[in-house]
Amino acid sequence: MKPPIERGAVVITGASTGIGRATTLYLDRLGYRVFAGVRKEADAASLRQSGSSRLFPIFLDVTIADSIASAAQTVADEVKERGLIGVVNNAGVGLGGPLEFFPIDALRRQFEINVVGPIAVIQAFLPLVRCGQGRIVLMSSIGGRRASPLAGPYDASKFALEALADSLRVELRPEKIHVALIEPGAIDTPIFDKAEAYGNDLLCQLPPAGRSRYEAMIDGLHTRLVHMKQHAIPPERVAHAIAHALTASRPKIRYLVGHDARLQALLFWLLPDRLRDALMLRVLGLPT
Repeated sequence: MKPPIERGAVVITGASTGIGRATTLYLDRLGYRVFAGVRKEADAASLRQSGSSRLFPIFLDVTIADSIASAAQTVADEVKERGLIGVVNNAGVGLGGPLEFFPIDALRRQFEINVVGPIAVIQAFLPLVRCGQGRIVLMSSIGGRRASPLAGPYDASKFALEALADSLRVELRPEKIHVALIEPGAIDTPIFDKAEAYGNDLLCQLPPAGRSRYEAMIDGLHTRLVHMKQHAIPPERVAHAIAHALTASRPKIRYLVGHDARLQALLFWLLPDRLRDALMLRVLGLPT
């Protein structure tokens, strides 16, 4: 017998690890029916083992139209006229490097996953959100408010996502469908290990001129990432913000999560551009 939908149904993309997994399990514990988007059977099995009988993994790749359509149909068959109380667009990837040498194909993939993917998911699931008088949550970053050296491709994708969210929020306001952005700082997820491995590969792939120009900056970023990882907060903190965005009577438009995110937002609001540039170079241990 299928489990009852107790407190409403939510779709979460990118639920395999990190913030997506933490949010899936947190909402599941609160009694929501969570449709958790994964790409591998092993990740689906892990979620089933960790969650309740309400938790429903679905195979969803945000870059493949057929995958999105199939997932939307599966969810529609389950929730029927009750619809969804929310869609959490969490799936994303973080790529970076000096823009002078950044592969154009990698830049396209960054935007395909972080920008095009969420809109494709929203288009597919919005009828169910409308039916359930639900909400839309998009996973941005403090990088959606400020751009850093060597993080341009990632930050640009989050800037774009914030712009799309601002437009969508106003477009859906007449229907009282709220759109919220989550803007975390350093979160203790596998992204740090992935970033370190990617940085090492990037340095090896740069031509001699690229290594000469950017090696010191990449080394400085690596040191900074080690520091950030030591002070990163658990992903459950982000899960709590997402739950508030989905359920509060007066949800926020933007949720800054973490002291570092709030501090960076304040500094980038207060400081002039050139002073901000100098500060970022100083943080990386480079001449200003």
